[in-house]
Amino acid sequence: MRSLAGLAAIVGAATVHLYLLSTNLPPGPKQLRPGPEGEDREEPEYRLKFPSDLDELRELAEILKFYKREHYGYVLLLYCSAYLYKQSFAIPGSSFLNMLAGAIFGPWEGLLLACLLATFGSTFCYLLSAAFGKRFVVQLFPDKVGVLQRKVEENRSSLFFFLLFLRFFPMTPNWFLNISCPVLNVPITIFFFSVFIGLIPYNFICVRTGSILSQISSVDDIFSWATLAQLLAIALAALVPGALIKCYGRTRLKVDGMDCNGTDPAQITRQDHKRK
Repeated sequence: MRSLAGLAAIVGAATVHLYLLSTNLPPGPKQLRPGPEGEDREEPEYRLKFPSDLDELRELAEILKFYKREHYGYVLLLYCSAYLYKQSFAIPGSSFLNMLAGAIFGPWEGLLLACLLATFGSTFCYLLSAAFGKRFVVQLFPDKVGVLQRKVEENRSSLFFFLLFLRFFPMTPNWFLNISCPVLNVPITIFFFSVFIGLIPYNFICVRTGSILSQISSVDDIFSWATLAQLLAIALAALVPGALIKCYGRTRLKVDGMDCNGTDPAQITRQDHKRK
C-alpha cells in the first residue's frame, strides 16, 4: 500500500503541474479576425489537450507556434512537461508528440528534443518501476516477464545490443521494456543508452513527418520533388540502422521463441493444452 500511495502522489503532483501549465497560458501575440460587420475581433481563447489524430495535431501545432513567437521558453517547458508526463507514466501517444516537435521546433531541434525527452522519460519510468512497481509488474505480467528474463540471461554478455535490437524491432512494447527492466536487473546506464540510440530511427521518422506535415497546404505539395526526396531520406534512415542490427542479431543474439508481443509460442501452446 505504501508503494501505491507514493506512486499516486507522484502522478497527482505531475498531473497538477501539467494542468496548471496548460490552463494558465501567458497572453499570446494579438491576432485579429474580421467580424461579420467588417470590425476586427480578437481570436477566442485556446484550450490545449493531447492530440488524438492528425487534425488535432495540426491545430495544436498552429496554436503552439502562435505562442512560440513571444513565449518560446513557456512553450518549450509545456512541451517537455507533456512529453515527460506521457513517457514517465507509460501512456501511449509518443508518436503524436514526436510529430508535434517537428511541426513546432523544426526537424533538427525537434529530433534532439524527442531523443532526449524519450530517453529521460523512459528512465523516469524505469526508476518509478524500480521504486514502486516491481512486485506489481511480476504479478500482472508473469508470462511476459518470464520470457524476457530468460532472453536477458541468454544474452547477458551482449545485453546492450540485445536491448538495442528490441528497440529497433519491438517484439516487446517499449512501455513494457521500461517497466520490466528493473525487474530483470538491467543496469540503468545500459538501459539509458540503449533507449537513446535505439529510438533515434523511430524519433527521426516521426519528427520529420511532423515537419513535412506542417509545411503541406495542398495535395500537390505531397508529390513535390522536395517532399518525395525527404520521404526517401526518412525511409533510408530508418532501414539502414535496423538492417545492421538485424544482421548482428542473427549471429550474436538469441531471440528465437519471442513473438511480436514478447511471449513465447511454446508457453502459449502449453496453456492451450491445459485449457483443453
